[in-house]
Amino acid sequence: MTLQTSATGSIEQIVLPNVRDIGGFDVRRALPSAQRRMVGPFIFLDSFGPVVFGPGEGMDTRPHPHIGLSTISYLLQGEMLHRDSAGHTQQLRAGEINLMTAGRGIVHSERSSDPVRASGGELMGFQAWIALPEAHEEVEPGFQHLVAGRIPHTEAEGASLSLLAGSLDGLKSPTQTFSELFYAELQLQAGARYRLSAEHIERALYVVDGEVEVVGQSGRFGADRLVTLRPDSEVVLRALRPARLILLGGEPLEGRRHIYWNFVSSRPERIRQAAEDWRARRFPDVPGDEDFISLPDDSQVRWRFKE
Repeated sequence: MTLQTSATGSIEQIVLPNVRDIGGFDVRRALPSAQRRMVGPFIFLDSFGPVVFGPGEGMDTRPHPHIGLSTISYLLQGEMLHRDSAGHTQQLRAGEINLMTAGRGIVHSERSSDPVRASGGELMGFQAWIALPEAHEEVEPGFQHLVAGRIPHTEAEGASLSLLAGSLDGLKSPTQTFSELFYAELQLQAGARYRLSAEHIERALYVVDGEVEVVGQSGRFGADRLVTLRPDSEVVLRALRPARLILLGGEPLEGRRHIYWNFVSSRPERIRQAAEDWRARRFPDVPGDEDFISLPDDSQVRWRFKE
């Protein structure tokens, strides 16, 4: 039986992303924010684009380091080239997933490919960071690529769900993660409903485009809103017009996490060591991409803590 209404008071917070310009296009950062530091193990969520590159232009995220996390890159439009210090080179196209685990340390770059740079093109997508459990913070770096055909998918009554990582609604992604979580794209036709179960403790939805409501509660949520939900509440979403959303969440990690620049750890001293290692160029290089981003001044980077 399909649940038709939501639990009373199921909405916890509404987060407005910070918007910043990086290299000529806007990035909307929903996590971490002043209102919310993490959702489950997710400690970072960026939405970027849509941006149109002309001939000779492109995306250029130069080599930079990570520790203590996994990154998930998912494109809605366009393509980009991933390279990392573990020797992986992978073209990422719309509808595909790159999942990179930094663990004890990895360096990577993300750039437009030569064909895109020559002719121009569009780019739109998401990057999320998943903080690793303490037992796995120092695992060996790894990389996984998932083509669109391997992403679990289900459709029913105007709702289309693609599970990008983790598990949800009986689906399980083949990508390897180190904690209980879900990360999915949901598309709804106008008037369609979707029940977001309470199988995971912490949950949120990010509206990419369109407009949705939580059935039985006041309020409408349009593009670029992160809506967090109360634990154990059954939630029914309804699209007021065709809508696309990102759903994410999972089990909270044990203890708080610190985030400084591109480093995440349960131990502040580990982050300080990583910063010093990057400043001294002790991280490995990215084959084929010798450029790098320097460590920012402390005044340009804030420490952020899970509350």
